[in-house]
Amino acid sequence: MTDPSPPEFLTSSFSKYTDPSVSHPPSRPFVTLTFAQSLDAKIAGRNGKQLILSGKESMVMTHWMRTMHDGILIGIGTALNDNPQLNTRHLPPTPQKRRHVPRPVILDSELRLSPTCKLLNNYKNGQGRRPWVLCSSSAAVDDPSWNSRLNTLQDAGARVVKIQTTQPQAPAGQALQLPIPAVLSTLHELGMRSLMVEGGAQVIASFFAATSVVDTVIITVAPTFVGADGVGYDVLLGVVFFYIFLFIPLENNGVDLLSLQASTMSRQKCRGEMPSSHSPRLINDHCAGHSMICM
Repeated sequence: MTDPSPPEFLTSSFSKYTDPSVSHPPSRPFVTLTFAQSLDAKIAGRNGKQLILSGKESMVMTHWMRTMHDGILIGIGTALNDNPQLNTRHLPPTPQKRRHVPRPVILDSELRLSPTCKLLNNYKNGQGRRPWVLCSSSAAVDDPSWNSRLNTLQDAGARVVKIQTTQPQAPAGQALQLPIPAVLSTLHELGMRSLMVEGGAQVIASFFAATSVVDTVIITVAPTFVGADGVGYDVLLGVVFFYIFLFIPLENNGVDLLSLQASTMSRQKCRGEMPSSHSPRLINDHCAGHSMICM
């Protein structure tokens, strides 16, 4: 049976997001980057095919984290491939009050989100919050096709928010990338104080590449290999200080935790060692002031 309360290590990890004594970033929300990966650092199958990389325990942990953030962000690739709900349905019901559900935020520069996706259907049925769809301010407003997609999404219930971009158009065959600092600044202006970023691969890489925009990183590592055809995020995790926890299935009772520690004291040197405890813990990054928990 799922514990009716969130794990203590999560509440302590994210207490700074709501602690008035902690200085908030001046022009962006607090940002948590979280995703599930295989042992060979793949987060999706060939051509972005969805993979089951999270077990029940890690999925419940992810849903608890969702209750601790104002918003939850994904890219349009994840929205189209997975058609997610981004809610907290795996948590135990509570008769006293409804749990906090984060606002869905989709990076969708060309407005490709389906008007019949689960996020919009849940909102229309009163089972979810209104999704915010972030697109480019450089969109061709005189393009009938773009305007048609805009009107369709708005009619379906989406709030479309334009993000200021300096790139007039995308390279041939590619979608225009929304600049992460501008995305975060806009969300901050709209009142969002904490944001959970769940992927996919391109979004994860973009947040890692941006300068000083991630406060906490949490990774679930599944004990499996996907192979060279899988989709990764092309980031060396050696630039941060982190723990990895592998979920090892047991034959008759849930999972066991095999913990491996990898710590980075500088950006040039990394060492590895076994930790003395199997409990998840929060570690401060000595390089960038970030923190990472790996499950």
